Amino acid sequence: MTERLRSGYPVLRPIGTRWEDEDVYGHVNNVKYYSYFDTAVNGYLIEATGVDIRQLEAYGIVAETGCRFLRELRFPLPVEAGLAVTKLGRSSVVYEIGLFQGSEEPAAVGRFVHVYVTGEGREVTPVPGELRAVLEPLVI
Repeated sequence: MTERLRSGYPVLRPIGTRWEDEDVYGHVNNVKYYSYFDTAVNGYLIEATGVDIRQLEAYGIVAETGCRFLRELRFPLPVEAGLAVTKLGRSSVVYEIGLFQGSEEPAAVGRFVHVYVTGEGREVTPVPGELRAVLEPLVI
């Protein structure tokens, strides 16, 4: 399977690696990749909307994640997270996130699914309009 290159993502977000991200094998531990996905998606939503998404009546819960590890990431080099939306449904969003470090080819490619729920009863609800507006340009 050919992976999307860095230039194929509508949005790129920088993420700094930290000393604690590396494990005893001298590379960023696999669980940190999921933290990078979460940081990239939610950071984008907050910056693009100008809204603290935690204050909305509905919010996205992570229903599914996955990652294809292709090359190792290393501290102290920065990471760029490429964001794309592969599906924008009524109440869910499927993201593709490429993690890049010094190359056009991804070190990892993640799948990250948000399902939107109400704050009170945790009932599935439509993606809020202010979020939909900044997600539509990311649909590939």
